[in-house]
Amino acid sequence: MTEEIPFPPRRNAAVLQEWVDDFLAAGNSNGADIVVAQQDGERTNDTGLVIMRLRKARASIYMEPRGFDDPAWEMTLTARPEDLTAPPHEMGALGAEIVVAANLCTYLQYRSLEWDRNSGRH
Repeated sequence: MTEEIPFPPRRNAAVLQEWVDDFLAAGNSNGADIVVAQQDGERTNDTGLVIMRLRKARASIYMEPRGFDDPAWEMTLTARPEDLTAPPHEMGALGAEIVVAANLCTYLQYRSLEWDRNSGRH
């Protein structure tokens, strides 16, 4: 018997962790520090938040659906209290981290679209 997918489909923390684990297992992370945030509230209200902590800057990138029951995802780079000055190779490494975050966010969006389509309700 298959698990019933609630309507509208929810991408809870367990589902998101599975997707992040799949992304990491594919070797796409370049050692990134990625966590699925635990959210307050009922399990059915958990719509998803993934955080990547940057190593080359004191900042994080938050990834989440644009809105409730929205399969499209967006990214937010947290604010920094000061300018970042670095040699070119370190700035390039920061750029590589941002590319990993963009790839992960694109992957999460793809999996969300697939999840919603498989639910038969979108």
